[in-house]
Amino acid sequence: MSIFRLALGCVGSLALLCASALARAETLVLLTENLVPFNMAVSGGNYAKDDGISGISTDTVRAACERAQIECQLILRFPWDRVYQQALSEPGYGVFSTARTPEREDKFKWVGPLAVNDWVLMARGDSSIHLNSLEDAARYRIGGYKNDAISQHLVDRGLQVQLALRDNENVDKLASGQIDLWVTADPSGRYVAQREGLKEVKVVQRFHTAELFLALNKDTPDELVQKLQTAVDALRSEGLLKQIRERY
Repeated sequence: MSIFRLALGCVGSLALLCASALARAETLVLLTENLVPFNMAVSGGNYAKDDGISGISTDTVRAACERAQIECQLILRFPWDRVYQQALSEPGYGVFSTARTPEREDKFKWVGPLAVNDWVLMARGDSSIHLNSLEDAARYRIGGYKNDAISQHLVDRGLQVQLALRDNENVDKLASGQIDLWVTADPSGRYVAQREGLKEVKVVQRFHTAELFLALNKDTPDELVQKLQTAVDALRSEGLLKQIRERY
C-alpha cells in the first residue's frame, strides 16, 4: 500500500511539475512602437521595455496578460516595419497596436479590440486645402509611413504616397512644405506633430475609423489566444478598459 501511495505521489508531483513547466512556457514577446496615446516610451525615446512603456493599448495588454496568467515581455522599438515583420515571422511574438485589415487578417491571430483610432489626412494649420473626398487628395503631395495600414490604404486606392521610415519625418516635411498632406491617425498624429514642434495641424479628411488589436504570430497556440481574448472581454465588461482610456 505504501508503495502504491508513493507511486501516486510521484505521479502527482510529476503532474504538478509538468503544469508548472507549461505555465512557464506560456511566454510571449509583444512588440510595439511609439504611437501616442496608445503606446509610448515613458522616457520619450525609441526603445523601452515593460514598465518603461505606457499608453491605452499598453495598459490594456499588460492587464490582459496578468488576468490570463501569461508571462508577457513588452518591448518598444522602431521602426514599425521592423517590429511588424518580426511578429509576422517569429513564433512567440506579437505586435500592437495593429489595425486589423482584410490584407492582414490571415497573417496573424488577433486579440482585441484594444482601442479605436481615426484615419485622417492632416495639413498644416495655415493650409487652404479643402477636400470633398479622398480622391481629391491625388493632386497633392502626400507623406506616409512604411508598412502602415493607413498609408497602404491610400496606396491601394491608387494614390501616390511618399513613404518614410520614421513617421516624425513626415512632420518635418509638412512643416517645411515638402509635402502638402500627411496620412496619419487622430489623435496620435496630433501628439507626434506637437512633439516635433509643429503646433498647428488640422484634419482635412477623415476617411476611416479603425479598431486596434494585438496581432499574434500565426503559430501562437489557440489556447493562449483565447485566454487573452477572454481576459480583454472581461476587462471591458468590468469597465476597466474605460478607466484605462480615461487615464490618457
